[in-house]
Amino acid sequence: MRIAVVSEVSAVAQNVAVVSVLDGRGHEIVNAGMKSSQDKPELTYIHTGLLAALLLNTDRADLVVGGCGTGQGFMTSVMQYPNVICGLIANALDVWLFAQINGGNCISLPLLYGYGWAGDVNLRFVFDALFNVKFGKGYPPHRQESQQLSRRNLARISMLTHKPFAQIIESLDDEIIRPVLSFPGVVELLAPNTLEDMALRDAIARRMQ
Repeated sequence: MRIAVVSEVSAVAQNVAVVSVLDGRGHEIVNAGMKSSQDKPELTYIHTGLLAALLLNTDRADLVVGGCGTGQGFMTSVMQYPNVICGLIANALDVWLFAQINGGNCISLPLLYGYGWAGDVNLRFVFDALFNVKFGKGYPPHRQESQQLSRRNLARISMLTHKPFAQIIESLDDEIIRPVLSFPGVVELLAPNTLEDMALRDAIARRMQ
């Protein structure tokens, strides 16, 4: 699994802790957002929401780990885009249930609110639980079939209720799209010239000009 970490400015101090607890689990980790408070341009949760959605919609990541002070802002931001199922995750039970029932591809962590003594330990427990279940399996067992159907329906609803991603890229204001596309490493990670979606490839190229 390719996992992208997208840290924004208010919670960038926890970036090292998030990456650390993901390392060594047999997955490819891409630290795609802010790594330090000195990074420019600064990315808010508005920007990391777009970045996360870009990575998922271009298949550059299988799972995105984001968050902000409370986790609410990033979750709200990223869920404005198609093909994103995000959960607000505060503890191991949250993520254990989210992975099985909702089969999501994005998690939002509260990285200031409630993040205190042993916060890094709680993060480790969260990812221990996340990688210990089958995504989208369903829980409890007698509800598995119904929940799998709901997950498929949710994916279809997301496609029906959103514009194509290329149109979204075309229509976003400069103050939203430019910090993301100009952030160090993002264009290299997206490798837009290799995208199979020609409309999305062209849209990104035009916004990079």
